[in-house]
Amino acid sequence: MKKSLLVVISIVTAISIVGCGAKETASTPTSVDGAVAKPKVYTTIYPLEYAAKRIGGDYVEVTNLIPAGVEPHDYEPTAKDMVALSGADVFAYNGSGLELWVDKTVESLDKNKTTIVNATEGMDLLHAVEEEHGHESEAAAAGKAEEHEHNHGENDPHVWLDPSKLKEQAAKVKDALVKKDHAHAADFEKNFQQLSADLDQLDKEFKEMVAQTSKKEFMVSHSAFSYLANRYGLEQIAISGVNPADEPSPSELKELVEHVKEHQISYVLFETLVSPKVAEVIAREAGVQTATLNPLEGLTQDDVKAGRDYLSIMRENIGTLRTALK
Repeated sequence: MKKSLLVVISIVTAISIVGCGAKETASTPTSVDGAVAKPKVYTTIYPLEYAAKRIGGDYVEVTNLIPAGVEPHDYEPTAKDMVALSGADVFAYNGSGLELWVDKTVESLDKNKTTIVNATEGMDLLHAVEEEHGHESEAAAAGKAEEHEHNHGENDPHVWLDPSKLKEQAAKVKDALVKKDHAHAADFEKNFQQLSADLDQLDKEFKEMVAQTSKKEFMVSHSAFSYLANRYGLEQIAISGVNPADEPSPSELKELVEHVKEHQISYVLFETLVSPKVAEVIAREAGVQTATLNPLEGLTQDDVKAGRDYLSIMRENIGTLRTALK
């Protein structure tokens, strides 16, 4: 945790203490000039922003803290973000070690005002696999394990790439909105059921695609697709571990190239918010093609301009995997 963030958290904590004299009930949104305002919902990753907007509709104001085009593993909130967050009615974060800054941030929030949603709490999570290829020396492996434990904990956080898991997360968001604005509980429930139906249909489309493919193994730039692979009976081969900043050693690169050739993998898949450099090197050395498989940790500016959303991007992923698994 950087010193600047700790200072900001201290300031926000002080603001919360000063304002705690006028406590709010959990079912009452922030009031402005005597009129009940829309509950302010803050999220940390795009899939939770998408769920909150789908469920809350016109009755909530949703802000995603991480800007478009920023990789969530690298994000740290600004002083402005922290001050804004102190006014949140609902704060929904992914958990499972994705947001390295969130524990201290949650401690600083006024629990009488802000309903906090850890969207992976209590879920059946997969163990994070830092490296899915090659063999390292014992010392190197121990060093990476120590770094991994510090940065990500023991669980893989990328649950939203399994539509059934995102539905579980969305249910927690819905419950928080009902708690804050019970007057619109029926609307939130209706919207949640519509979102659930859309996610069920997406799940069906993934299953149908996989049933029609001849291969089950795909290579990606980092280990973000374990939940997707687990859900649909696929095998993910990752160039780097859970953190996309990790890069393979020269010997690991060689092993990956050999793996591509041996297993007749025809595509190396990279993503939108990290450099494709290593994936392109492997593809070039192995004589295969590259394509984009989107982990949906966040939207790019182009995604926003084009009006893409969770469902449309996941359907693009279906098309990419259909091609890569031929």
